[in-house]
Amino acid sequence: MKLLLLLGLVALAQCHLSKLKSLRQRLEEHGLLEHFLKQHPYNRASKYFPVFAGTTSSEPLQNYMNVSMYYGTISIGTPAQEFTVIFDTGSSNLWVPSVYCSSPACKNHKRFNPSESSTYVSTNDSVSIFYGTGSMTGILGYDTVTVSNIQVTNQIFGLAETEPGTTFYYSPFDGILGLAFPSIASSGATPVFDNMMNQDLVARDLFSVYLSKDDQSGSFVLFGGIDSAYTTKGITWIPLSAETYWQITMERVFVGEKAVACYFSCQAIVDTGTSLLAVPTTALKRIYNALGADSDGEISCNDVSRLPDVAFKINGKKFTVPATAYVIESDGFCSLGFEGMDTPTESGELWILGDVFIREYYVIFDRANNKVGLSPLA
Repeated sequence: MKLLLLLGLVALAQCHLSKLKSLRQRLEEHGLLEHFLKQHPYNRASKYFPVFAGTTSSEPLQNYMNVSMYYGTISIGTPAQEFTVIFDTGSSNLWVPSVYCSSPACKNHKRFNPSESSTYVSTNDSVSIFYGTGSMTGILGYDTVTVSNIQVTNQIFGLAETEPGTTFYYSPFDGILGLAFPSIASSGATPVFDNMMNQDLVARDLFSVYLSKDDQSGSFVLFGGIDSAYTTKGITWIPLSAETYWQITMERVFVGEKAVACYFSCQAIVDTGTSLLAVPTTALKRIYNALGADSDGEISCNDVSRLPDVAFKINGKKFTVPATAYVIESDGFCSLGFEGMDTPTESGELWILGDVFIREYYVIFDRANNKVGLSPLA
């Protein structure tokens, strides 16, 4: 009887994800693309290294902007106030716009009103977070957060007071729900999944992600379990090299059978919040050359069928990404789904395995054993 009772208290919660138009498509529809590109120099590294938050990068936004994003729905407060969020394994904080925010990006999205929630608890603590494509500042508060059928009580989250610029203005999501480790959470905030584990709300201390390809539906984050329908080809378990991001050691990168980068091993982060494959700028040039692309990563669409796989050797095994996955087609033009990223020299070479990679695998993020599991999709 006790066992049955315990099983009834924990949950497997599948949060369905939707896929929307790319940022480029949304800006073009409003006639704002050219102005946006001039006003928003891009720096992917600022998400992982805050020292870069105030710097710019010469890497064009072109590829990044052609890619669609995945988002899901959560609710905060009592009664529930719904928000769409990116489930981001590359950050650790939960935040949404608030009624205290007058930035255009906030006004263009749903805003949390703490006065309308009977379970909200305020604090005097502030929070500021930088991402590769935007930032926010605000205050911290506590409330009930519901993800699918899981209700997390006393969850700390950020109430945005500023969202400078227009990057988040055109985003189809309201906020971000970070799924990385507490060690990188801004202001020491406890991440949502940590509270799910602490409050015994999940059957297992792991979650798994499936991202559909093209315009297919069915993307999801499964909290507390592994869907065996997506692991028929087996699971390769990879130990984490750091309990910060979902960071692993990568041994080599190949284009076809030729090694082109990460010659003496490097670090990689599996990040659902990054659309493309972010690579060191020196490696980017070698990859472009090996694949016959120009300096902007553009390539003839007629050549796609002849392009080789790109393979990442991790934990002694090659994980391949075919050309059909790493080539992005938009309005009859084709470009490679890679973007350059400069990182501090003392940090070594860092790669980001974003959605281009994740779409090829069912990915399991195992907090109990500090491992990432990869299962090839059919």
